[in-house]
Amino acid sequence: MKRILPFAVMCVGMFLALLDIQIVASSLRDIAGGLSATQDEINWVQTAYLIAEIIVIPLSGWLTRLLSTRWLFAGSALGFTASSIMCGFAWSINSMIIFRAMQGLLGASMIPVVLTSAFIYFPGSKQVIPAAIIGALSFLAPTLGPILGGYITDTFNWHWLFYINLVPGTLIALLTIKWVDVDRPDLTLLRGADYIGIILMAVGLGSLEYLLEEGARWDWFSDDTITSCAYISFISLAVFIIRSLMIENPIMDFRALKDRNFLIGCILSFIVGIGIFSSTYLTPLFLNYVQGFSAWQTGIALFPSGVSSLITLPIYVVLARRYQLRWILMCGLLAFAVSMWSFTLITSEWTTQNFFWPQVLRGLPLIFCVAPSVTIGLGSLRAERLKYASGLFNMMRNLGGAVGIAVTGTILNDRTHFHFRILTGNLTENREPVSELIPKITGSVSHNFDLLLTNSHAFTKIIWQLVYVQAETLAYADAFTAIMLAFIVAAAIVPLIKKV
Repeated sequence: MKRILPFAVMCVGMFLALLDIQIVASSLRDIAGGLSATQDEINWVQTAYLIAEIIVIPLSGWLTRLLSTRWLFAGSALGFTASSIMCGFAWSINSMIIFRAMQGLLGASMIPVVLTSAFIYFPGSKQVIPAAIIGALSFLAPTLGPILGGYITDTFNWHWLFYINLVPGTLIALLTIKWVDVDRPDLTLLRGADYIGIILMAVGLGSLEYLLEEGARWDWFSDDTITSCAYISFISLAVFIIRSLMIENPIMDFRALKDRNFLIGCILSFIVGIGIFSSTYLTPLFLNYVQGFSAWQTGIALFPSGVSSLITLPIYVVLARRYQLRWILMCGLLAFAVSMWSFTLITSEWTTQNFFWPQVLRGLPLIFCVAPSVTIGLGSLRAERLKYASGLFNMMRNLGGAVGIAVTGTILNDRTHFHFRILTGNLTENREPVSELIPKITGSVSHNFDLLLTNSHAFTKIIWQLVYVQAETLAYADAFTAIMLAFIVAAAIVPLIKKV
């Protein structure tokens, strides 16, 4: 129990930090209405959190050695809780963005610290179960976020998305202080810290995250701000990496990438991040804006994915003790690719029932993708290197999520326009579907299509809406296809992993 209780408390903290990334996903329209925010502005509720989080996660190794696991985790839990309450009290979109950034900044350390603690508490062959639990939480939290958020918003209001963190966040902090005792603080690290590297990393990752989150919205490099962020990010990160390889005690341990399994584990963590975050991003977006689902209806449609992922947890534990993790990982990646293929069959008429089996197929292989990649990536590293390397490993998953959302967002934008042009080019009176559609809309069979299209604004608007919905739906299928291809590539590199 001396190991299980502190590990369980830290897992709950990690779950909260991950949950709050997506808990607002199905409630953005409600938050926008409450804060009088535009659609462009409200997206920053998620962007601010992700930018802050991705900056702090790589620092977790250094912060853990500086403050100790106990005080870093407890402080993160208290800071996360306090900033959550401030988000609930937000009075404008600007205040909400600031408080969400604080929430991501203060709570981010809870995510990678759990990984390093798991390998310390459960060394050797005992790592299978904690790795499975961490893996399950890593994808369960983003999946349940929109579900829980939709229920809370529809039952109470959007403010409670943040108020609910008060009790669990406070308890986590108190129980961490009481039970977690892994290491001791080393305040002497303040004297030799690479502060220049910290600044370079923060500027580089912050600019990169902004570039990825906002690029599609502003047509990428046609916008001066996006172009400037690209230059700043590239230069800052390049200098940071070079500097980290040259100095003795860097903030992030890039030398760990010499270990083949860690390198491949980071690549797979990046691709798994693409799958988890992008698929969670696309489905609520489709249900909200194409189907017009409420926050709660969207959550219900996503629910089967979370349930099916939990069912496979004990199955993974049994298989991981009998078979090589790399082959389990390959099967999981290929199975997730199949689940993304099932989403490519999407139509504008899909209901909650139509989403059921694709969501089940999406949830089943996730534990087989996440847990083995964690064990393979970090399990071969020495204990003294683990704290610094885990920050890089976790950052890759979050960065993969940011890249995945940016790429799929661009695909949705570009392919919607592409399909719209193709579909409108085929709108002629001689095509049977069009000739059948006209009387349904007008209630008469005697109207000439070209005349109506020219003179009837209402008719033109209806046709435009119908065609645009179909174009959007085809674009979603293209986005899911891109994720599927990424996982096929990931499965192809698994044989390069050395046996653990």
